[in-house]
Amino acid sequence: VRAELYGSLGATGHGHGTPKAVLLGLEGDSPRTVDVETADTRVEAIRSSGRIRLLGEHEIAFSYDDDMILHRRKALPYHANGMTLWAYDAEGAEVLTKTYYSVGGGFVVDEDAVGADRIVLDDTVLKYPFRTGDELLRLARETGLSISALMLENERAWRDEDEIREGLLEIWRVMRACVERGMTREGILPGGLKVRRRAANTARKLRSEGDPQALAMEWITLYAMAVNEENAAGGRVVTAPTNGAAGIIPAVLHYYVNFVPGADEDGVVRFLLAAGAIGMLFKENASISGAEVGCQGEVGSACSMAAGALAEVLGGSPEQVENAAEIGMEHNLGLTCDPVGGLVQIPCIERNGMAAVKAVTAARMAMRGDGSHKVSLDKVIKTMKETGADMSVKYKETARGGLAVNIIEC
Repeated sequence: VRAELYGSLGATGHGHGTPKAVLLGLEGDSPRTVDVETADTRVEAIRSSGRIRLLGEHEIAFSYDDDMILHRRKALPYHANGMTLWAYDAEGAEVLTKTYYSVGGGFVVDEDAVGADRIVLDDTVLKYPFRTGDELLRLARETGLSISALMLENERAWRDEDEIREGLLEIWRVMRACVERGMTREGILPGGLKVRRRAANTARKLRSEGDPQALAMEWITLYAMAVNEENAAGGRVVTAPTNGAAGIIPAVLHYYVNFVPGADEDGVVRFLLAAGAIGMLFKENASISGAEVGCQGEVGSACSMAAGALAEVLGGSPEQVENAAEIGMEHNLGLTCDPVGGLVQIPCIERNGMAAVKAVTAARMAMRGDGSHKVSLDKVIKTMKETGADMSVKYKETARGGLAVNIIEC
């Protein structure tokens, strides 16, 4: 087999751990179940032995240098995140070629489906279908349901409420475990930038400084940084909606659970349902891929999702939820994706902490109003998409502009 990575997958693939993910995928691992503690050792074994076990069963020769190709300045036509896989028989004759595009948030599109929607839709009939924020608000007014309740009714098209609830609480358990790991691990993050983990030391200091309520904003920043330090180290994170922005939603959800009186598991479920509804609007109408629209599509979308979800569990009306989500995105417009060294460390780790605090502020601002505001969520999503289209490729996860070229990698 041979794998070739294009666009931002090739440009920043080494820093993002993409070759490792490809190799583990070829060996049959799943992101949900892979042993992250042994992943690096397994990849090194593949490199040193020149052998790979396809789907964990069929061992073949594999040269990391010759069969894993990263094209730093070549892109495929459909999307900036492209990958082509080749399979050969024992005589070296090509038997299969497939091209895939990673379009953000864990969604993968086969080249054969390039003409279809970004999210490949099935024919399931939803009780309350919506594609825009205006449609979502209209449904809320007509039914009297909250944003999370509308999402729950739609999710029932695929599974019963117990399954939905358990699935969302499992996501929360993974988020919690990630934060806990991040707040205990120390040392230097991999990749060569010599970035030191700060979450564990910060956690110790905050615990020693007394009243957590007085330090709530610092705890939120800590939660986000803990997640993104784990992400930078190859730990297990929840794509929310992307790995580069994976700390924001868990941080704000931790804030809800630890700092909001009356928080409970029902609130966690409602929070994640509301965040999902907002995330769908970005995925349907713009992009959540830094390679396509810059960091505004990753951190901006996550900030918007977290802000709206927090407003939901604080008792906000659908209009206040939409307002919070709009504020969260509006003030991330134009955010570039310029990771130093192609690593998801500088500025990504701190940026998640800043955006988590911004999300809480956005929710609080919306809750002080009545939901009426000048700029709609739909308009700000449209603006984000247009801004991303105008943005130079240097600022779209290629490490060819901004901080990535102005910070010395040492």
